[in-house]
Amino acid sequence: MALGLPRLFPSAAPPHQPSLRDLRASDEETRVRAGTSIATPAEMLAALASDPSVTVRAAVAMNARAPAQVDAQLARDADERVRALLARKLSTLVPGLSGSARGALQQRAYDTLATLVTDEAVRVRAAIAEVVHAMPDPPRELILRLAHDTAIPVSDPVIRLSPLLTPEDLLALIAVPPSPATAVSVANRPHLNEEVTDAIAHSANTAAITALLSNKSAAIREATLDALIDRAAAHAEWHEPLVQRPVLPARAAQALAEFVATHLLKVLTERADLDPGVTRQISIRLEQALGKRYGHPIATTDMTSAQAMDAAQSLANENRLTEDAVLGAVQRGESRLVAALLAVAAEVPMSVVDRAGSLRSAKGLVSLVWKAGLSMRVAGAVQALLARLPPPAVLPAGPGGSFPLAVDEMRWQVDFLTRAGG
Repeated sequence: MALGLPRLFPSAAPPHQPSLRDLRASDEETRVRAGTSIATPAEMLAALASDPSVTVRAAVAMNARAPAQVDAQLARDADERVRALLARKLSTLVPGLSGSARGALQQRAYDTLATLVTDEAVRVRAAIAEVVHAMPDPPRELILRLAHDTAIPVSDPVIRLSPLLTPEDLLALIAVPPSPATAVSVANRPHLNEEVTDAIAHSANTAAITALLSNKSAAIREATLDALIDRAAAHAEWHEPLVQRPVLPARAAQALAEFVATHLLKVLTERADLDPGVTRQISIRLEQALGKRYGHPIATTDMTSAQAMDAAQSLANENRLTEDAVLGAVQRGESRLVAALLAVAAEVPMSVVDRAGSLRSAKGLVSLVWKAGLSMRVAGAVQALLARLPPPAVLPAGPGGSFPLAVDEMRWQVDFLTRAGG
């Protein structure tokens, strides 16, 4: 919840300095202005740090000129919002609080920050992490403390982005993780070296391995990749990131082709880094997989309208022209087949579907999906594929997944497309 501070004038001194008694008796806005002013004396800031109003205490917490003893007092404030604001302010000072460079005042500020980094409220600790996670020169002990925090909102930005963490630090976090999600944070860190990726790959943390495989900047040894592929048949969530790895040796691609889904086989055939002979082998496997799906061989590229209509009619005759069949074709990017499936299900010529796509008519495609007896779940996917509509232009479902158009309008749309494209 926002504190709702009144107007603040942090650099403007009051026209005259009221007594401490007058200040305590003044209204809240006056006390807030005094709390933020760099001209307010230390003893008054100390009094305001105990003010009954949380807004006043928050104002003092943000005052860059508040004395160290006032900051130490606010570090024990009962309201975690005040402590979080103080933590954020002190965190901006950490480049000047490193090691032997600390003077007496800097040491007191650092001691207060060190207290806040162990605060029971996640919000307070996260406020520190948010400020320091990408700094090049904060105190190393502070970064390590945040990285080993059990709360992911605190540790995650530091683990992923702090330049101070070494490979040895990351290996320690994997070996003895403060929480199960710690290894996932490590796996998401850019430019991991092979020693760290080996440690993640050899763990039992499948979520971290999934994140590692999706991290395209992570260096993964070929032997490690092979070992993961050997385990991947039982982990469907690994298949797509494995197929999409920036570097995929031929042996790895062939091993993946043994068990990945049809749409991922197609991705493998489109990789430019594989030997043409390997690509041909995977293409044959893809054609075999599609032949099993549709009951007869189907070309995987450049499917003609006639081939698509033949495949769609075969599915309809076998009562297998379902939403899942349409969505599967959409996922594989088979636009000719999707158009044919929609045409057969809606009992219209394929040219009618093509007309809706060429006009980029969201309403037309939604109406054809309705006539086909399919749902808005299919309509959204069809609009994106056949009309190439960006997400903001896709006609969304109505309440409860209903069609967003009136029945009369959908009938008109189908009639219009039939007249124009038949």
